[in-house]
Amino acid sequence: MFVDLPLDQLRAYLPERREPADFDAFWDRTLAEARVHDLNPVFEPYEADLALVDVADVTFAGFGGHPIKGWFIAPAGASGPLPCVMEFIGYGGGRGRPHDWLLWPAAGYATFVMDTRGQGGTWRSGDTPDPVGGNGAQIPGKLTQGVFDRDDYYYRRLYTDVVRAVETARSHPLVDAGRVVVTGGSQGGGMALAAAALVPDLAYAFVNVPFMCDIRRAVEITDEDPYGELGRFCGIHRTRVEDIFATLDYFDGLHFAARARTPARFSVALRDGVTPASTVFGAYNHYAGPKDITVWPFNGHEGGESQQALEQLRLARKILG
Repeated sequence: MFVDLPLDQLRAYLPERREPADFDAFWDRTLAEARVHDLNPVFEPYEADLALVDVADVTFAGFGGHPIKGWFIAPAGASGPLPCVMEFIGYGGGRGRPHDWLLWPAAGYATFVMDTRGQGGTWRSGDTPDPVGGNGAQIPGKLTQGVFDRDDYYYRRLYTDVVRAVETARSHPLVDAGRVVVTGGSQGGGMALAAAALVPDLAYAFVNVPFMCDIRRAVEITDEDPYGELGRFCGIHRTRVEDIFATLDYFDGLHFAARARTPARFSVALRDGVTPASTVFGAYNHYAGPKDITVWPFNGHEGGESQQALEQLRLARKILG
């Protein structure tokens, strides 16, 4: 069934943004603290048994200087400079193996896949631990880890890793730093949206069924995880609900959208109970850069799957060559 507002109302939906007064100062400080640590990008050749691509096992310094893993994959023997597509991963997943990420290299682009710290135990393996604990209670999963304190919150670390990953990709001699695209679905879509705001000169952003947008509404209209984790947590810590949302306001995609100038293509599915359509349209309608959105009326959180990938390939060809 359709789980949210009718499409005509979704297109007009512009939720109030409860933006902290020091939102920009918080992120400026966060990224400045991260850049105290040398990026120290390492691209180690990796034998993936794939004849048509070259693969590197990547390590770079993310939030706190913590080592973050990734894959760098490019057409075999490419001389560059190449456009680079940054891939960010959905909730619970890790970077997996290089052969999981062949779409963009097959199209002739370099691909940088950022592993997701502390994840990779739900549906695809990862290799990056998160050395920071939550300093308190949390529901299993990452959405509530450290949520009582904005500085300790998990997504502060993750979104900082995203920015440092873009910097790492741009450091590779094959990459054309002016033609970097970010993409991802669900949590990865939220990460792409954050990148579009925190990295001002990206070429394009594909923001697919993004998570972490209009969080207050999301937790009110869906019980599906990951938002269900947050609802259960608020039910346990019932006297601290406003403290929880005060932290989340620093990470809500609505506020990143209002700052982003990167051209973007969003996608949304009207039967999506994981990232309800109104939360996606809330971010889309607040998005400050050039934008478009693909609507999949009869799909759930899978969105447009291979058809959506085909649309993105065609659009990338127009943008990147």
